[in-house]
Amino acid sequence: MTQTVAFLGAGSMGTAILAGMIQNGTKGSDVRATTKSVASAEELSKKFGLTAFATEYQPNANSLAVEGADIVLVAVKPAYVLEVLEEVRGVISKDALVISVAAGVEIKTMEDHLPDSVAVIRAMPNTPALIQKGLTGVSKGSRVTDEQLAVAVSLFDAVGKTLVLPEEQIDALSTISGSGPAYVFYFIEEFIKTAISHGFSEEDAYLLVSQTFLGASELLVQTHGDPAELRRQVTSPNGTTMKAIAVLQEGNLNDLFFKATSAALARAKEIAQEQRK
Repeated sequence: MTQTVAFLGAGSMGTAILAGMIQNGTKGSDVRATTKSVASAEELSKKFGLTAFATEYQPNANSLAVEGADIVLVAVKPAYVLEVLEEVRGVISKDALVISVAAGVEIKTMEDHLPDSVAVIRAMPNTPALIQKGLTGVSKGSRVTDEQLAVAVSLFDAVGKTLVLPEEQIDALSTISGSGPAYVFYFIEEFIKTAISHGFSEEDAYLLVSQTFLGASELLVQTHGDPAELRRQVTSPNGTTMKAIAVLQEGNLNDLFFKATSAALARAKEIAQEQRK
């Protein structure tokens, strides 16, 4: 059955999800989107063959996109989510499914700003969705049917893998997979600096480190291996790798990761509290 989809906000994440849907067979003619500028609206229309509205030109752009839509994907910044939901609540279909990818805005808060019959799903994708390698956590509200949940999972499967979990875990997930790419990029950034300090050119250091991370990740995924065992396979007794691992262990890397993710989780809870006010 053909379903009409409205994208409220078409930044990098919204556009990644949109591109995944189109690649999986959704017709551009079944999609509407809103974006801030006329230029970006025209670019979306040209690229995907959809109907796009610019909020800077049409104050009722969000309502125009939502009216009659079966699925409404909210991809605006968290600070604007409730404002946008209030804006469209008068025109949204009574049996619509709202999917939010905004961090920190809880399902109950969104449900309170929508008609009682509208179902809400909260999703937390990450940036590798841009290349169809994402991981999205999905939590359903009290009004969501099994069929609607399946639709949401299918939507995010188009840009990677999907994990369905209770909402009380979604903030914790955001500190691992949501923020995780930043941790990896930071580690790579420092590793490249280290390679350069050992005499490699910047170009060679980039290749050395990026290919090492790519190869190790692919080896883990394709073999479904235990990372500890894969590490041991590289670590010869009293060899060079063992000496390096010992230094990392002395630095208490496990505790450092726990402190970092705990700080991210505390901030996620603060954002949720701010949205309730």
